[in-house]
Amino acid sequence: MTQQTSMSARAWAELMLLALIWGGVFLSVRVALDEIGFVTAVAHRVFWATLVLWIVVTARGLPVPRSPRIWGAFLVMGLLNNVIPFSLMAWGQLHIESGLTSIFNAATAIFGVIVAAIAFRDERLTARRALGVTLGFLGVATAIGLENLAQFDLRSLAQLAVLGGAFSYALAGAWAKKNLSGLPPQVAAAGMLTGSAVVMVPAAFWFDGMPSFDLELRTLAAIAYYALAATAFAYLLYYRVLAMAGSGNLMLCTLLIPPVAILLGAWILDETLPPRAYLGFALLGLGLVIIDGRMFRRRPPVPT
Repeated sequence: MTQQTSMSARAWAELMLLALIWGGVFLSVRVALDEIGFVTAVAHRVFWATLVLWIVVTARGLPVPRSPRIWGAFLVMGLLNNVIPFSLMAWGQLHIESGLTSIFNAATAIFGVIVAAIAFRDERLTARRALGVTLGFLGVATAIGLENLAQFDLRSLAQLAVLGGAFSYALAGAWAKKNLSGLPPQVAAAGMLTGSAVVMVPAAFWFDGMPSFDLELRTLAAIAYYALAATAFAYLLYYRVLAMAGSGNLMLCTLLIPPVAILLGAWILDETLPPRAYLGFALLGLGLVIIDGRMFRRRPPVPT
């Protein structure tokens, strides 16, 4: 997908909508975790989203892959893009703020540049990208607080778990590029989530027992939001924005999500983040802008 330097008003509107939806996922997951285990929370997310996306695939008459190789790739993709990051981040949110989780989640783009540079010859790490990656890691280290890593308590472990989830997302991006290119995006998303559900539903029974639906209304609403809106619908919206705006502009979503999550966490959950978290996000954001590089390109002269 080509990178585009300008976006239509519609593309901007849908990009903002995607950021709002994904910014709310951290709050909804945290609300659900007050009543259900984190493994069950993830199982709900992938199972219901899988059902919705297969309904979409069927309604559109899209071809369903039959190759065992592709279904094996779906399973690996489900592990890398859903099972591992969703689980690590959900567990991490039991011990750190949802806003801070969203900041670490933004490091996915930093990890993605490194993984791509290792995996693909055409994604080499230029001096500009290396500077952006360095600033990004400095931002992550600032948000964590190096003194906290020295203590290495449960909170520190939770922060590292969320970063592990972000790294898994980056691996998923490289895996998809190598093994799932050419498939309709709706089919790829449905297949990936199927692979995730095959793992997470039995895991939920194993770790948490038979899931109960006798839950508080706010818990059911949270599950519905992060499974249907922030997973099934968001994947469909993601590919729409990607087609309209290009992969470069889509990186902006990474910068728009944390402010939404931070504001929601402060408003609904009364979360407060230390000043270093905001400084860390600023450095991380600067790193992403440098990696994107568009602000440093010369613009063509305006004809007179």
